[in-house]
Amino acid sequence: MFKIRTYNAISSKGLSRFPAESYQVSSESADPDGILLRSQKLHSEVMPSSVVAIARAGAGVNNIPVADYTEQGIVVFNTPGANANAVKELIVAALLMGSRDIYGGMNYVQGLTEISDSAEMGKLLEKEKKRFAGAEVQGKTLGVVGLGAIGSMIANLALELGMNVVGYDPAISVEAAWQLSSSVERMDNLEALLARADFITLHVPAIPATKHLINSKTLAGMKATAKIVNFAREEIVSTADIVDALDNGVIAGYITDFPTPELLGRSDVLLMPHIGASTEEAEENCAVMAANQLMDFLEDGNIRNSVNYPQIKMARNGGTRITFSNRNVPKVLGSVLSILADSELNVVDMVNKSRNDIAYNIIDIEGDFDASLKAKIAAVDGVVHVRII
Repeated sequence: MFKIRTYNAISSKGLSRFPAESYQVSSESADPDGILLRSQKLHSEVMPSSVVAIARAGAGVNNIPVADYTEQGIVVFNTPGANANAVKELIVAALLMGSRDIYGGMNYVQGLTEISDSAEMGKLLEKEKKRFAGAEVQGKTLGVVGLGAIGSMIANLALELGMNVVGYDPAISVEAAWQLSSSVERMDNLEALLARADFITLHVPAIPATKHLINSKTLAGMKATAKIVNFAREEIVSTADIVDALDNGVIAGYITDFPTPELLGRSDVLLMPHIGASTEEAEENCAVMAANQLMDFLEDGNIRNSVNYPQIKMARNGGTRITFSNRNVPKVLGSVLSILADSELNVVDMVNKSRNDIAYNIIDIEGDFDASLKAKIAAVDGVVHVRII
């Protein structure tokens, strides 16, 4: 029986993925095998030693101390792409609102409370509508920074809207590249993209390398008419530098899902209350994907969409399955195989993969596995965590 502790309100469609006969799912579990959460901050949480996996129903994991958990042998999952369509649709709305003064026009109409005659209102609106004239996105150039699950979707959709699209991503995956239209022009560097684009949309993770990626230096190379759309993470943009750029006419506008006090009350800024993935469908998709990944790992040791461990999968080949993580150094795997050989246990199949400083192994063996051997494997220098499934 596996135990799952939940934080936050997880979609029932995700929770229903766990079979009742083999899983206990509760927000009160004292010794869970896995954690399923959304936005709960775990940096100050004391994690039970029973936990072997944590799944976030969402893409960002800055609420999770990933590096610390890697050292403890805890696999951290996220759900990239599960909320991509929700974010994509809102970014399209942001582009249209940034190109035409839809928001200003709607606010103006709502303020006409003193007019009671519809003919009078119609006449006034006909006279004043030029105040809210804008431009079409067709023919404009969209710069997409980050061409992953969401970025590639936005790039392809922008082409359908008649926009020219340029993209930049130094670490684009093969999978993302296959999804990207050949009509998207790849730029060699960020500066070249910023100089070309009328709109810039950001789709990179919040990591040390991307903190304040948009700053006074990068802003200086943009068109004075350009507008930035940030639905990725607040930290990617220097808010102070954005305010300074807007004040001095360096850029024309900023649209973001991450409001801060400095941005309030500005006519050149459109703010949304972090609702990029706030749709029923997105929450369901994220919960289902997170639950499936947890089950696959707990039951078979397979890893998909981990942010700290390698992607790895192996079909069951009968017998007993051993999984273990270790420092990515020589001789660890050989030492473990020697232990199995000395115990006259035959290896049916195995797979080994590494990611940065950590390696992960799945080994299927014939026959029963003496529990005492788990302690011997755990004692091998470099081994971080061992499971017998």
